[in-house]
Amino acid sequence: MFQTFKEWFWLERFWLPPTIKWSDLEDHDGLVFVKPSHLYMTIPYAFVLLVIRHFFEKFIAMPLAKVFGIKEEVRKKIIPNTILENFFKCSTRQPSQADIYGLAKKCNLTERQVERWFRSRRNQERPCRMKRFQEACWRFTFYLIMTVAGIVFLYDKPWVYDLWEVWNGYPRQPLLPSQYWYYILEMSFYWSLIFSFGSDVKRKDFLAHVIHHLAAISLMSFSWCANYIRSGTLVMIVHDVADIWLESAKMFSYAGWKQTCNALFFIFSAIFFISRLIVFPFWILYCTLILPLHYLEPFFSYIFLNLQLMVLQALHLYWCYFILKMLKRCIFMKDTHDVRSDDEDGYGEDEGEEEEEEEEEATKGKERDCLKNGLGANRHLILNGQHGR
Repeated sequence: MFQTFKEWFWLERFWLPPTIKWSDLEDHDGLVFVKPSHLYMTIPYAFVLLVIRHFFEKFIAMPLAKVFGIKEEVRKKIIPNTILENFFKCSTRQPSQADIYGLAKKCNLTERQVERWFRSRRNQERPCRMKRFQEACWRFTFYLIMTVAGIVFLYDKPWVYDLWEVWNGYPRQPLLPSQYWYYILEMSFYWSLIFSFGSDVKRKDFLAHVIHHLAAISLMSFSWCANYIRSGTLVMIVHDVADIWLESAKMFSYAGWKQTCNALFFIFSAIFFISRLIVFPFWILYCTLILPLHYLEPFFSYIFLNLQLMVLQALHLYWCYFILKMLKRCIFMKDTHDVRSDDEDGYGEDEGEEEEEEEEEATKGKERDCLKNGLGANRHLILNGQHGR
C-alpha cells in the first residue's frame, strides 16, 4: 500500500510540465540536478544547528547581554502551598475573584495573599529577559549570515536582474553548490525552530509562528522537488533582508535601549512593507504567476506553487496588521515597548504585575520605616515632656 501511494505521489504529471520525465532530471555530463532525497539532510542539520545555538547562546549571546546591562533575574521564592499549586496546574493560572475567595477560605489566607501567591507563581514561569535576548540574538545572527550569503550567492546570477531567466530552460536547470547550501541551511533552520518550540519563549502568536514555519518548509520542499530553485532563492532573500532588523530591534528592546529599538523598528517596518507588500507581490508573484505562461501551459505544480505563495502573502498581511498597530502606539502613544511585550511575548501583563508587587513591597517598607521613625520621634517628645516636668 505504501509503495502504491509513493508511486502515485511522485507521478510526473503532479510535479513536472507535460512531456517532461524524471529521467530528464538525472545527473549527466557533470551536471547535478535536484533530488527529493537531498531534503533528508535537513533533519540532522537542524539538530546540528540546535547544538550550535546552545553554545552560541551560552558563550556569545549571554556575555553580550551582560555587556548591554541585562542581568540574570533572581526571583524570590514563594511559600509552598499544595492547594494553590494544584489549582494553578489543574485549573487556571488566572483565578477569578470567586476562586480567590474560595481558595482564601480553604487555605486560611487573605484574598490579597492568594492574589500575590498566584502573581508570584506566574512570574516564576515567565521567561527572563536574558533568555529572550539570547533567542533574538541567535535569530539575528543566523538571518544576518544568510542574508550576506544570499547576496554573495545571487549577485552574479542572471535571473536576479532578468526575471525571464528564472524560466529559461525550466525544468532542465542544473543545481549549483551555492543553491544547495542556501536551501538546505534555510530549511534546517526552520526545522530547528520547530524542534525548539517546547523550550523557547511562548508567544501569543504561537499558532501563527507554527503556520509560518510549516508553510516555509512546505514551500521550500515543494519548490526543491519541482526544481523551482531560482524563484525559491529570490523568495528567501526577500524575507531574510527584513528579519535581521526585527531581531536587532528586539535585542535592543530587551536591553532597555528604547530609542535605538524604535529606530531599528522603523527601519524594519519600512523594509518589511517594501519587501513583503511591494517586491514580493509585484516582483516574485509576477515572476511565478505570469511569466511561466509564456513558456509553459499551466500544470499542477505551477498552480500549487502559486497557491502557497498566496498563502504566504496572506501571512504578510497578517503581520502587517501587528506592525501597524505597533507603529501607531509608537507614533501616537510613545509606547512600542509595551506592545511588543504583549503581542510578541505574551508576558506583558505578568511583567506589570511583578513591578506592581515590587512597588507594593517598597511602599510597605517605607510605611514601616515611617512608622518606626514616627514612633521614635514620639518617644523622644514624651521623654522631653517628662524631663520638662
